[in-house]
Amino acid sequence: MSTLFHKALELIVGPTADSGALPGTDQASVVRTAKVKRPLKKFTERELIQLESQIGATLFGPLPPRTQRSFFNLDEKTWIWHEETELDHGQKRRSTIRYELQDNGVLKIQEGSRYSYLDGAELDNFLVATSQYYERVAREIYHRNPDTGELLA
Repeated sequence: MSTLFHKALELIVGPTADSGALPGTDQASVVRTAKVKRPLKKFTERELIQLESQIGATLFGPLPPRTQRSFFNLDEKTWIWHEETELDHGQKRRSTIRYELQDNGVLKIQEGSRYSYLDGAELDNFLVATSQYYERVAREIYHRNPDTGELLA
């Protein structure tokens, strides 16, 4: 991943996993930390993205050992998938994919690869993942009914 993109990702979701602030931590610890630091204030956008990303990371099954994953909705038309694995020799393998929703379809942007539009099973999987993401984030973080937007009892 390019240094510039890595810095931008850190600005959005916080420091890298090396500092323990990315989705290797459990949701409760992020919530506790946020409440301790700012007991009477709402979450920042960055803290909400961290919480949402933790849910997004679980949509693709269990994480392999020494792997951290993020999947989140950055804005109205942009999704980010990031995975980082610590290799045996101490180095890390990082992969980041940006998905942009466009009039022509979902554009997949991956460093070192050509841009391409999703189709077939890959598009189906993306649509299922984003649907599950919205459902779980609405219920688990915002305590809203994902269909109506109404507050859950």
